[in-house]
Amino acid sequence: QSKYDSSKTLISSPADMFANEEGGPEPDWVITEREQFSDFRDLNKDGKMDKDEIQHWILPQDYDHALAEARHLVYESDVDKDQKLTKEEVLDNWNMFVGSQATNYGEDLTRNHDEL
Repeated sequence: QSKYDSSKTLISSPADMFANEEGGPEPDWVITEREQFSDFRDLNKDGKMDKDEIQHWILPQDYDHALAEARHLVYESDVDKDQKLTKEEVLDNWNMFVGSQATNYGEDLTRNHDEL
C-alpha cells in the first residue's frame, strides 16, 4: 500500500520561498514564477501541486525531449544556418555535444557515422 497522501501539499509556488527582508517590491523572477505556477503548473487551481500535476510538469505528454534537445544542438551549432551540421560545426562545438543527452553525453561522437 502506498504511503502517498494526495491531500498533502507536495509543491507550492517556488516564489513562496522568497522572503523580501526589505519589504520592497518582488523581483521579476518571483513574479514570473508565481505566474508560471498559477497558469501552467497548478492545473486544478488548489494552490499546490499534487502527484499528477508534478508528473505533468516533469514529463509532459505533449513534449518530445529528444526532439527539443536535437533542435537546440542544431540551433546553437549551425553557424551558416542551413539546418545541417557539418563535421566542422560539430567539432567547433564539441563541448555542447559532449554534455548532451542527444549524443549519450558524447559517447556517440566516438563512433563512425556515415552522416558525418
